[in-house]
Formats: sequence, structure tokens, C-alpha cells
Amino acid sequence: MGLWIHTDPHGRCELIPELIAGAIYPGEAATDRVLEHVLMLAESGFLTMYQTDDGREWISLAAPLKADMRTVPPSQCPPPPDQDLSRHVVAVGGAGARERARARARARARASVAQEQAARASSWAAWDENPPQRPERPMLIDAPPLGCPEHPHGTFKDCGPCGTARRRHDRWVAQERYTDQLADYEEGQGPRDYDEEEIF
Repeated sequence: MGLWIHTDPHGRCELIPELIAGAIYPGEAATDRVLEHVLMLAESGFLTMYQTDDGREWISLAAPLKADMRTVPPSQCPPPPDQDLSRHVVAVGGAGARERARARARARARASVAQEQAARASSWAAWDENPPQRPERPMLIDAPPLGCPEHPHGTFKDCGPCGTARRRHDRWVAQERYTDQLADYEEGQGPRDYDEEEIF
């Protein structure tokens, strides 16, 4: 699409990768990208690359945008050679430029694959170093009930036995927390933090 816009109505322009990169990808270092794309488009038949006698290189799109050719001025770009001569088109930057562009693309691809493999390897290594741990049994499972036998889950009404049961429950939880904190202290790990949900 960028070449359609930045070629003349005949689909031609001089092949200067730096200028094309600046027009299509302003503010980016995209010269190598333009070289690769031009080579790919030439191989697919979308455009023809050719060189004139003065050593300048040009491209001609096989299917330029439609225009009323009666009002289009003559192209300032030389026409491409015929099909027989197009077999001897000089690649961008002279002989070997296509191979160099492909080598750069392969090098970038290898680097990208190596980076992805390294990321996956580090992920698996971290998994091996930190295997899943069995969860601890929540202390509240073993805690005494919050309420009396008539209200085992507590009640909003005044109930003396429920108040006694709640105090016994809170004392048990406090004692278990203190025991765990002392165990952590003895192991040198520091005091243990408890979530409010774990306490209540």
C-alpha cells in the first residue's frame, strides 16, 4: 500500500531504500525492512526491479492504482525492460544484496527463536526449583464452634452460652496463632502474618 501511494501514476519510482523507508515509515529505522519487502514483492511478481545504464535502480509495480491515463503526464521514470531483459535485473545495491538481505533476515529469526527458547527454559527451570506445595490446613477448620449447641454458627439474639462459646473460640485461635508465631521465631523466619479471613 505504501508503494502504491509513493510511486507515480504508472507505478514507478527510483529505488532508494532510505527515501522509501522515510516516506512509508517516518521516524523509524526501516531501511532493512524496505529492502526485504521489496525483494519479497519482486519474487512474488508484484513489482519489477531494474537498472538503467547510468547505474540507477528503479521499481515498477505490476498493478499500479487505476488512473485516467488521458490526464496523467508522462512518467519521469524510465520504463522497465521487456520480459527477456528483466531476467538480468540487478538486485538492490548490486550483486549479492539479495543474499545479504536474506542472511540478515535469517540472523534476526535465529536470534528471535533463541530468545523465545531461553524464556521457555527459564520458565521451566523456575517451575522445577519451586514445585507446588501442599496447602496448609486452615486453623478455623479445627477451631471450636462460634456458638452454643443450639446456635452452632452464632446468633444475632442475646444468648449467654453463645457468648461463652465465642470467647472460647477466640482464645483457641489466639493460642494457635501464638504457637505458630513461636515456631516461626524458633526457625528464624520471623513472625507470621495472618489474613483477617484466616482469623475469622
